[in-house]
Amino acid sequence: MLKVFNRMKRAHKWVLLFFAGLMGLSLVLFYAPGRNLADAPTNTEVVAKVDGDEITVGDLSRLKETYSQYGISAAQFGGDRHFLDGLIRDRVTVQEARRLGLVASDAEVAAAIRRQNPDAAAGSGEGFDKYRDAVTTRYGSVEKFEQSIRDQLTAEKLHAFATAGVNVSEQEIKDEFLRKNTAFDITYVPVAADKIRARIQPADDELQKYYDEHKTDFRYLEPQKKIRYLFIDQTKIGEKLAIPEADLRAEYDQLPEDRKQAGVKVQQIVLKVATPALDQQVLAKATQIAADLRGGTSDSTVMVDEKKFADAARGQSEDPATAKAGGWLPALVRRNPNKPSELAQNVLSLKEGQTTDPLYDKSTKSYYVFRHGPSVPKTFEDAKPEILASLRNRRAYKTAADLAARAAARVKETKDVQKVADELAKEANMTPAEMVKETPLVKPGDNVPDIGSSPQFEEAIKPLENPGDIGERTPVKNGFAIPVLVEKRDPRIPDFAEVKDKVAERVKDEKAKAQLEQTARDIAGAANAPGDLKAAAEKYGLEVKTIEKYKKGQPLETAGTNPALDEALFNMKEGEVTKTPVQVGDSWVVVGVAKRTDADLAEFNKQHDQLMESALSTKRNDVYEDYITALKARYERENRIKVYDDVLARIADEEPEAAPVPRNFPGLPTGK
Repeated sequence: MLKVFNRMKRAHKWVLLFFAGLMGLSLVLFYAPGRNLADAPTNTEVVAKVDGDEITVGDLSRLKETYSQYGISAAQFGGDRHFLDGLIRDRVTVQEARRLGLVASDAEVAAAIRRQNPDAAAGSGEGFDKYRDAVTTRYGSVEKFEQSIRDQLTAEKLHAFATAGVNVSEQEIKDEFLRKNTAFDITYVPVAADKIRARIQPADDELQKYYDEHKTDFRYLEPQKKIRYLFIDQTKIGEKLAIPEADLRAEYDQLPEDRKQAGVKVQQIVLKVATPALDQQVLAKATQIAADLRGGTSDSTVMVDEKKFADAARGQSEDPATAKAGGWLPALVRRNPNKPSELAQNVLSLKEGQTTDPLYDKSTKSYYVFRHGPSVPKTFEDAKPEILASLRNRRAYKTAADLAARAAARVKETKDVQKVADELAKEANMTPAEMVKETPLVKPGDNVPDIGSSPQFEEAIKPLENPGDIGERTPVKNGFAIPVLVEKRDPRIPDFAEVKDKVAERVKDEKAKAQLEQTARDIAGAANAPGDLKAAAEKYGLEVKTIEKYKKGQPLETAGTNPALDEALFNMKEGEVTKTPVQVGDSWVVVGVAKRTDADLAEFNKQHDQLMESALSTKRNDVYEDYITALKARYERENRIKVYDDVLARIADEEPEAAPVPRNFPGLPTGK
């Protein structure tokens, strides 16, 4: 798990440590008696081979299942191939270690397993049975689990071997500390194309000249069609639907129990990490608190008394607002599919009285221990607005679909869209004028007024070839449409008048881009001090922005980040302006330093050992990453990796739609 996630994106050392620990603690985190994992993937169909070593569908599915515990799906990272690449790299890594004689021994594997789960050494008894059941559920068998531990230890040996000669000098860490911790109060002017573009007003003769020189650029490669269509508005139909109280109550009675809950009351204990150097110390304290609450055990199934947790929160939580209330959160915690990364969502997988292990929130730099309190029922009256909206929407959709089907039949009978609109307007709760609409000439991919970019609409009008041809009922935004072809134009070069607006947009874009750098240079040349930038910018209709205590890597509003900008700033003194503008993304930036606060070298001396360790770890990880990447590339060149795309495609068909990648998922790599 550590290795695959590390290869998704490069990570910092604490991230690697988190996942290494998570690998060992997975049995505790994910094993709960009674959880239904009987369908855990055990498929032995081969999805890839690495120099003869097989990767099965079961291997891939188990990895996906692990991440799904955190609300992360393969689709969020671009599909199953991303996860499969991680498994392939695992095999490459192990094979390289085997070639070098670095495979972990049986004794090393046994020792690692005993450290993670002492019950594994017993060989029998309740504890051993729990261990065996947990690893069989998660990995398919004890042997597969033990092999995963061997692979992890082997990878660690290869990492140590490949990075043994990596060093970091004193000057390197000092330079990096100075660059990261020197702060600037800056005044800057972002010179963006959209701002320049707004001031450009090309004359008609200029547009005509550009069109004459670039006619073929505006060629329509596909036929254009003008469509008149009858529109049935689902929302309008829903407005007049009467939903009886009895139907709402029946809907409520059919809700599953979890949807009859308003939420869960939750208690928390918060421990803040003042500096990165204290991270492990705070984690150890949080882990000890969690164990003490459970009576000295790490078993997450142990019930914790409400008062016991409240006393611990009052005495040890560092969040004053909730600590004085016994740790109780002011609001109920509800399942939120749109924010699966919220730490408190982890509570919902527990039973009342159970507590989480310490969870880290990067945004607050704190560890949290949560307790699942009582569930609060959602009464019928509480649920009524949600049920009414859902039921009204479903019935409106069906009613609109049925009416649209009848409308389509009538349009085909009468060949008259207006007449059908007059007939059905009252039933549709619309005016005839609202029902009859017409598009401009459109082609596939166009943004159609009131409809947008709609593959369904494009598919519905595709067969229409002759004026008067009538299409089938098709779903569109907010309802249904019955299209009728008004006009069709074959692929051609359009007249200037037809594309004048597009020509104007093209001319403005090209002029703005051409003027961008020169405008930035003119502003920089006109400013001798930060205070001069305002007048220089206003001449071009641009704004001056300020940031206090800017540090390396901080994004500039509307511009972004660029190492070249950070380097330029670091070499500037107070009162100076960049005489050469810096390109940041698609914009250019002119920056002035109003105040410079150099990094505190006394703080550098305090953090020296930690900075050295962090820099060395980062450099080693970079070297190792490059080593494995090059090794995998060699395997690919030598055709030693075979991926069965047909098998991968079948797996992808079953992958659910991707939710947003969790932002605050503990330890989620952010990349470099």
